[in-house]
Amino acid sequence: MRTTRGKAANFDHSRLKGVQSSAESHGESSPMAEHQSFSNHTRLDPIFHFFVLPAFALGLILALIHFFAHITEGSIFDQIHSFLLVVLAFAFVVVVLKVRLYPLKVQDRVIRLEERLRLATLLSQPLRSRIPELTEGQLIALRFASDAEVPELAERALNEKLAPADIKKAIQNWRPDYWRV
Repeated sequence: MRTTRGKAANFDHSRLKGVQSSAESHGESSPMAEHQSFSNHTRLDPIFHFFVLPAFALGLILALIHFFAHITEGSIFDQIHSFLLVVLAFAFVVVVLKVRLYPLKVQDRVIRLEERLRLATLLSQPLRSRIPELTEGQLIALRFASDAEVPELAERALNEKLAPADIKKAIQNWRPDYWRV
């Protein structure tokens, strides 16, 4: 007996072919034009990874060099100044990392919720009751699996305690996530 939740799993996606995403309707293109797979699903943010993070790391390194150059000579004020530069540079590096990690954690929470709802519509009752046993990493990895292979992969993840990387490697029909930060 199918419930209304089961009908959601049989949603006809072909009705959405003419619908544009909000990014497309504003003249933007998908962040990744190529087909997504296990080998290319990770993303780097060039501004963050190749400019902001290295700039603040360099600042910390230079502050440490300045500190060690003034620790043995100079007045107490030079030593305090050097120490404060290190503290501030370290604080800035921590802030930069936190600014990057907080949105990722929120995104992971949203993905967990989406996948729990998706699994509740796609899994049979015995497996549905085991959804809470899936780890955060397993839920996040399952988002790449097509609707057809989710039940089998979820069962394998639960029974074999599969690592997220193993789940992703087992996916045959990759469901891309182009909007991950």
